[in-house]
Amino acid sequence: MTTLANRPNTALLVIDLQNDVVAGAYRRDDVLGAVNSLIKRARSASVPVVWVRHSDESLKAGSEAWQIVAELTPAPEEIIVEKCYRDAFEDTNLEQVLSSLGVGKLIVTGAQTDMCIRSTLHGALVRGYDAMLVSDAHTTEDMTSKGAPPPDAVIRHTNLYWANQKAPGRSGGVVKSGDVDFAL
Repeated sequence: MTTLANRPNTALLVIDLQNDVVAGAYRRDDVLGAVNSLIKRARSASVPVVWVRHSDESLKAGSEAWQIVAELTPAPEEIIVEKCYRDAFEDTNLEQVLSSLGVGKLIVTGAQTDMCIRSTLHGALVRGYDAMLVSDAHTTEDMTSKGAPPPDAVIRHTNLYWANQKAPGRSGGVVKSGDVDFAL
């Protein structure tokens, strides 16, 4: 239902699953397991896996903290989009990558739920993409000391409000990792 012409394909978007980003993340191992399963299924279905990696003043490009976690390995042909803002589309080549793959629908996974996941979901929808959030394949760290709700509440709330997200000709939605159908 994307508004992007001639873009019938789907891509799995893996956002910021980097050493420092998920070091203290809520349900880290469960989320990485779900993402790893999705990656394997996407590859088997010839659905592109597009990786996103963040860097900034506290997460230096090239450092060990910046590396994608050891539990997940991009295939040599898979593209890694480098970003410096929360929305993975801002000042990156993500739109060009997705356009070249004919992608109009995104299956979104990764970290941090309340930062880069939310920003990228909204960024995708306003740019014409359908954006499906995988309910058990995104996570965040505990930021209650900064006034945020506990991580489980952040994740539940994001799943709740994204479940019925839509715009003219575009849709959001939430799906469990086991229910993702890459054949659609």
